[in-house]
Amino acid sequence: MTPILEARDLVRIYETREGLFGKVTPVRAVDGVSLAVSPGETLGIVGESGSGKSTLGRMLLGVDPAQGGEVRFGGAPMPERRTPAWRALRARMQMVFQDPLSALDRRLTIADQIREPLDIHRVGTPEERASRVASLMRNVGLRPDQAGRYPHELSGGQRQRVVIARALATDPALLVCDEPVSALDVSIQAQVVNLLRDLQETTGLAMVFISHDLKVVRNLCDRVAVMYLGRIVEEGPAEALFARPQHPYTQALVSSVPVPGRPLDSRIILQGEPPNPAARPSGCAFHSRCPVAEPMCRGAVPGLRVTAPGRASACHLVAGAAPASAA
Repeated sequence: MTPILEARDLVRIYETREGLFGKVTPVRAVDGVSLAVSPGETLGIVGESGSGKSTLGRMLLGVDPAQGGEVRFGGAPMPERRTPAWRALRARMQMVFQDPLSALDRRLTIADQIREPLDIHRVGTPEERASRVASLMRNVGLRPDQAGRYPHELSGGQRQRVVIARALATDPALLVCDEPVSALDVSIQAQVVNLLRDLQETTGLAMVFISHDLKVVRNLCDRVAVMYLGRIVEEGPAEALFARPQHPYTQALVSSVPVPGRPLDSRIILQGEPPNPAARPSGCAFHSRCPVAEPMCRGAVPGLRVTAPGRASACHLVAGAAPASAA
């Protein structure tokens, strides 16, 4: 099956300056990331804050340009950013943001904001657009009487439903969700996650789900990619990855998920903070925090290698058969 979305060796570099006239230092926020998403599949991307998850999500949509690598959508290269071809393609790929209140225009009613993508892409007649808005509101669990309300008149969960409805307005093939439930209460999180799962089953859209909530990722995603300091360090089916994590970083993340009956002292506590991305350590970037690091981890950068069917890991201590890109 041809992937609906494919990224190859993506690189995104930012520049930081120490003080007003200080030295400019490059920061590799995304460093050689490759991944693929099939139609109807949900790929979860997890990692600590600052690992490059959100930057990667924007790059997959072409919102943030890449200094290296390529994104392909539907088998064709992504058009150049801000060109008419790129704007037309955006109807087929949409994003759900972390903070629904910031993502919505407080001056416009709910119905106007859901209809906005239809107006931009000139989809249907005015009557058909109004009917589409009513259908979308019904599908995401919003009442007809809420169409004339403004964002501040809704709860956080209702606002996130509005954002999802707006993202689905043009019937996209791909949805990139950037921490869509992190700002919501636990009960509302479950409602939004169930909504996304139901919408995917009925529409068959593909999703990239970016989150640091491993419980949500495990319940929603088919495959998971773990990022650390701008690189993917492990990838595989969700159930297999959570049942038998291979990379020491993934093992620490999975051990932090509460499990009834499991003693707290079984958790793997990582020491220290992630390294400064502007001063990336030599060798494996995780070696300074890794509880099983060996001398070779400090000298050579491990590549992402296939370790089992459908699984890959970037660790010198995990047996690999071939580079993941070759497989």
